[in-house]
Amino acid sequence: MSQIITAKLKLNLTTEQKDLVSQTTLAYRDALNYASQVAFDAGKTSNGAKLQKAVYNELRVRFGLGAQMACNVPRQVSGTYKTLWTKVKQSADAIAKGYTKRRYKGLDKAPKYISRTCTLNYQRDYSFKTERQVSIITLQGRIVVTYDGYNKHLDLIANGARIGGAKIVYQRSSKTYYLMVSVEVETPEIDPLEITRVSGVDVGMRYLAVETDLRNKSKFYSGKSARHKANRYHKARQTLQRKDTRSAKRRLIALSGRERRFIVDINHQISKEIAKPNSLIGLENLTGIRDRSKSTLRKKASKEQRRANRNKVKWSFAQLHGYIDYKANLNGSLATKIPAHYTSKSCPKCGHTSDANRPNKGLLFRCKCCEHELHADLVGARNIAMRTLLVRQDWTSTGSLSASPNVSSGETKAEILQRFSELRWSSDTSPHALRYSRESVG
Repeated sequence: MSQIITAKLKLNLTTEQKDLVSQTTLAYRDALNYASQVAFDAGKTSNGAKLQKAVYNELRVRFGLGAQMACNVPRQVSGTYKTLWTKVKQSADAIAKGYTKRRYKGLDKAPKYISRTCTLNYQRDYSFKTERQVSIITLQGRIVVTYDGYNKHLDLIANGARIGGAKIVYQRSSKTYYLMVSVEVETPEIDPLEITRVSGVDVGMRYLAVETDLRNKSKFYSGKSARHKANRYHKARQTLQRKDTRSAKRRLIALSGRERRFIVDINHQISKEIAKPNSLIGLENLTGIRDRSKSTLRKKASKEQRRANRNKVKWSFAQLHGYIDYKANLNGSLATKIPAHYTSKSCPKCGHTSDANRPNKGLLFRCKCCEHELHADLVGARNIAMRTLLVRQDWTSTGSLSASPNVSSGETKAEILQRFSELRWSSDTSPHALRYSRESVG
């Protein structure tokens, strides 16, 4: 198995070298904006090959870019337009289903690139040398620069790890350039019989994550401080937007970067705790969760409801899942996606599923059938853990593991949910034994 990680290398540039890198990144940014406008004028096309034919010569002559950079620009712009077209289609579907009346406006004008980010190809635009030096292409030729970074990343690069593409990134606060290098790390193959720990992770806003394993060891990661800080950012943003001055706009840019880094830091901390060695970690498949959890349109939402909706869409749970996934691989563990249907409404003790099991959608779970009471997020984590163990048993018997079980067809979905409904939580549950009714066997 292999895992792709990103090595962040600080470039120790002299004044002259910094000017050359700055000139190159600014030219690359201008080239992106030029190609974006050409794509917009050509019917908002996302066809990379068509766009490259239209802009390649101009990128070489007008902006002075090298051959590889002149190919990277239309490829990057094409990817941006594909993403925007996907959002436009999702917005149209949401409007058709009555989830919202607001149309997505991302393609009303040509996307504009602001940051000084430059994409490089390994062995063509940049290459590593001995003594922690890297050769980087500029508009005036190559420069050789020393770099610093995380010792483990430096060792991987020095010991011949597989290197991929890279990006030059400019940090405005420290006026420093970094080289973000893609590195492929080999990880050992995982045997399902050697997995000694199975856990489930439920995500939410009141608790960003709740983790439990089959030995009843649980941990709650509170989202109280994160919500408080997110609300502070929102109020500060409202104040600055009302001022609408140049200095306020600069502060808004700085504030957005600070908020993004805050979310990244919290997700890194949580994922590091969850991705324990030699584990199979179950994560909810959240694809389409916002559409499934949308309430019907009302004339006017309350202040509390607006705040809850804002917090729900603000936090990046997909990013948290991604961090857990790659850190698990590096620790000799594995993360798998589990269908999220009814995980917080199904009783792990008797299997009864009902909306009434969670009165007022609160944190208390009370089963209407067996009167089992527990924290609702812990119930969700337990159900995910049991479903993960069932996936592990299928993995052991078939020899193959699906990263995300296919529940696209109604028949398959009903069959999988039927198997899940027959699972029962037991304090004796272990990775090598699962208690559930005889009907689910086979």
